[in-house]
Amino acid sequence: MTTIPRLPLRDELFMLAHDDDTGRLHVHRRALALGLAGAVLIDLHLAARVIVDPPDPTGAVPGQRLRLRTDRPVGDLIADAALTSLHPTRTAPPLRTWLRHFAVDLYDRTRAGLVTTGILRPHRQRRLAGITHRHTYLPTHSKWSVVPRARLCYLAQGREQPNDHTAALAGLVAVLGLTTHLYLDNDPTTLTTRLTTIANQHHRAVRDITAAVDASIGDLATATYR
Repeated sequence: MTTIPRLPLRDELFMLAHDDDTGRLHVHRRALALGLAGAVLIDLHLAARVIVDPPDPTGAVPGQRLRLRTDRPVGDLIADAALTSLHPTRTAPPLRTWLRHFAVDLYDRTRAGLVTTGILRPHRQRRLAGITHRHTYLPTHSKWSVVPRARLCYLAQGREQPNDHTAALAGLVAVLGLTTHLYLDNDPTTLTTRLTTIANQHHRAVRDITAAVDASIGDLATATYR
């Protein structure tokens, strides 16, 4: 049996955030970009490259800051770019500030990487009787979204013990509001609570990053409707 390689967390999140058949986004593009930035950071934390400092108890330094544990590359262009942005000669950035800055063009970079690796392919849809066209991107195989969706399904049903990677994916899916697009029979509110509970049982730093993504998405919504 062929083993399906596990994608980086950001790539799995990207696949789950799009409709398999149309390529249409399920969430706001900028919100997803923040989620992707959080996913990159979580992968770096789990790979022992990045430290999320706890809040300064004195309040002198607001929020949490990021520090490198090591700048040893991981062999992934986007992840290594994140490491470069946290170079030890620079001031340790606040977590939420880093998420906003790194997310700026991350949607396009993630999609380009998925095209390069053969996971996505460009697709042109005809509209208005073929007069206009809409460009989108579709999976080259359903496995790329089916496998992470199945892992989340097993977690929600209690059929599988969560590892750090899938628990982190559960938390990001919950804060992005993607649970309705997992195509499970569970009530979306109950499913979101279940996935959040699972995610909260794992690394504090992962919880902190996920919470920062959630707060940054809230800031985005506030700015949009102000």
